[in-house]
Amino acid sequence: MRLLACSAVIAGMLLTGCGKTHQPVTTPDVVIVAAVDVPKNPDDQAWESAPEHAAKLLLQDMVEPRLLTASTAEVRIRAIRGGNEVAFRLEWVDATTNDLSEGARFCDGCAIQLPAKNDPNVTAPQMGESGRPVEIAYWNAGWQAVVDGRGDSIKDIYPNATIDHYPFEAASLSKGSDVQKKMAARYAPARALGNTMAGPRDVPVQDLIADGPGTLVPAKATTSKGCGRRTATGWAVVITRSLPAGIVDQGRSQVAFAVWEGSQQEVGSRKMRTGWIPFGVKRIK
Repeated sequence: MRLLACSAVIAGMLLTGCGKTHQPVTTPDVVIVAAVDVPKNPDDQAWESAPEHAAKLLLQDMVEPRLLTASTAEVRIRAIRGGNEVAFRLEWVDATTNDLSEGARFCDGCAIQLPAKNDPNVTAPQMGESGRPVEIAYWNAGWQAVVDGRGDSIKDIYPNATIDHYPFEAASLSKGSDVQKKMAARYAPARALGNTMAGPRDVPVQDLIADGPGTLVPAKATTSKGCGRRTATGWAVVITRSLPAGIVDQGRSQVAFAVWEGSQQEVGSRKMRTGWIPFGVKRIK
């Protein structure tokens, strides 16, 4: 499953395209395809020129909380690179849409993992090792729903709920005024304190770093972008990001993927994942 390059194609774990009927070219190795721009949408016809690689998914049964029951069997990946930017397209089968997180309910998701440095002795695929970190871009179906226009208030998420009164919605407060904003912040303390998980979100992706299981933290900033769409059989997701600094000028490296199926109570460490998959990078002049 090597991927990328000159607008690389990451042969990968993904079905061809959001309901497309053409037969994809499947390859066990990396295929390099040149392109000027990387496609940002999973329905973009540019993906048809990129070979795909089907990767079998493995249980995450190495660290707690473990996943002991298999769910998603495989994910298909394509990748196109333009300059220092690479777009990965992941597609997998999932019979249910899970894009609302609440008590005992979890969202569908997927992630891409790259080593922060290109090392012949690659770091562990289980989120890296101490002093040998990995960079992760994570897409969440719930965040995608918000980006696509679903509100994140109680009224939006629970339309049948009855709310007596929110002080920051009082008629006496001018909407958007300093007083109204201060009152609204009082009732959204996580957001007011800058909690990156509190939302609302303008991108459905978050960049993370880790140097071993249990060390996952947000990156200083999220620069990756994403777009996910339901297909006739599941999800097709594009995650666009820059290559880690330690890989840009190197010819080969590794990439790994993960998929969460919300209906199977998968969240956090409970996921289906791959090991490292080799990919090749061709520098664009």
